[in-house]
Amino acid sequence: MRLHGKSAVVTGAGGGFGAGIAERFAAEGARVVVADLDGAAAERVAAKIGGRAVQGDVSRARDVQAMVAVAVSGFGGLDIVVNNAGTTHRNMPLLEVDEATFDRIYAVNVRSIFHMAHAAVPVLRRQGRGGAIINISSTAGLRPRPGLVWYNGTKGAVNTITQGMAIELAPDRIRVNAICPVLGATGLTEQFLGGPATPEAMGRFLATIPLGRMSQPSDIANACVFLAEDCADFLTGVLLPVDGGRTA
Repeated sequence: MRLHGKSAVVTGAGGGFGAGIAERFAAEGARVVVADLDGAAAERVAAKIGGRAVQGDVSRARDVQAMVAVAVSGFGGLDIVVNNAGTTHRNMPLLEVDEATFDRIYAVNVRSIFHMAHAAVPVLRRQGRGGAIINISSTAGLRPRPGLVWYNGTKGAVNTITQGMAIELAPDRIRVNAICPVLGATGLTEQFLGGPATPEAMGRFLATIPLGRMSQPSDIANACVFLAEDCADFLTGVLLPVDGGRTA
């Protein structure tokens, strides 16, 4: 198994991409902390994979510290962190997004990585065996589109932070990479589209993806396994599009 003996924290793992990542990690032999704002959802996924559930808000330092603490106390250490939790604003003109919404998406999408770095990096350094941090970004951070300006900005920040962290943490053998998915079938799909996911709306969007479909949790999970396993130990600072060719 490709992740045998490793322990991981996956945020936003109660559903969508995060649940897919947690499930695939467990199938590959990892012990997984399933962290989510929805505690019941985290419990369901953790029960399914034999992991540990943690309810918490990634925009709060104390909650993020608790996620890492559960990995250390329950599994004896930490090897992999996947910063997957994220949110967006509805697809709309940039001046129609209110300040509270702006603050929330930056707190969840960007500040969360700050908190996780403060929680996880000291542990990884102390262990002395390196580690893998994977940030779930978006094609929006590579090829911004109208209607999601402020969300685009958060993912641009994630990409820059990823590369900066990769350089600074390389002497510790802590690898930091990002995955940039195209739109997937998650709870945020209609917000990204700006309206109901009708066949017509989906058809227009799918026409922009050369491989002709949305991303699936399995696509993102497969990429995460690759970036987390030892075979990828010379990869850091990578912004990996998992997008069916949309940003090509």
